[in-house]
Amino acid sequence: MGRRRTIDRDKVLDAAEATVSAVGAAGLTIDAVAKAAGITKGGVQYCFGNKDGLIDAMIERRFNEFDSAVADEVGGATDPVTAMRAHAQVTARMNTAENARTSGMMAALLQREDHMEQNRVWYRGRLDSLDLSTDAGRRARLAFLAAEGTFLLRSFGFAEMDDAEWQDIFADIVALVPKEAD
Repeated sequence: MGRRRTIDRDKVLDAAEATVSAVGAAGLTIDAVAKAAGITKGGVQYCFGNKDGLIDAMIERRFNEFDSAVADEVGGATDPVTAMRAHAQVTARMNTAENARTSGMMAALLQREDHMEQNRVWYRGRLDSLDLSTDAGRRARLAFLAAEGTFLLRSFGFAEMDDAEWQDIFADIVALVPKEAD
């Protein structure tokens, strides 16, 4: 009896992200991902069930990667203002490929309300963590919204900016957030 072949979920997710980057969210199909991953359609379905399960896994992975990078940036700090500063710093380090990958997934999010809700919960959690009765909390909220707005403008091609301008904008955004909460 032969050894059972295992499918690497991360490689399938990489193929899904590459598919979205290459042909857009509308081109994200089980068949396209299977071809890109070099496996059968049944292999993709075995890993994720259906297209919605695949999109859910893509979103979850992206959120987890980003949240891990923010956690690494803050070290042991637990205050939300420091987390917002780290959020802006991590976003500032994103390269064009990461922007495209994330914006492609966000375009896929728009296809279903439950995917949108997952995104809303993530954003709401960040905003609700802030104490808006403090100057630091209000500045952190403004920096968060500026970082996300800049990211979306660049990612969706609404505002063209080179890497130097991107870094300059994010230096201003990070400067909005106090290094320590007041």
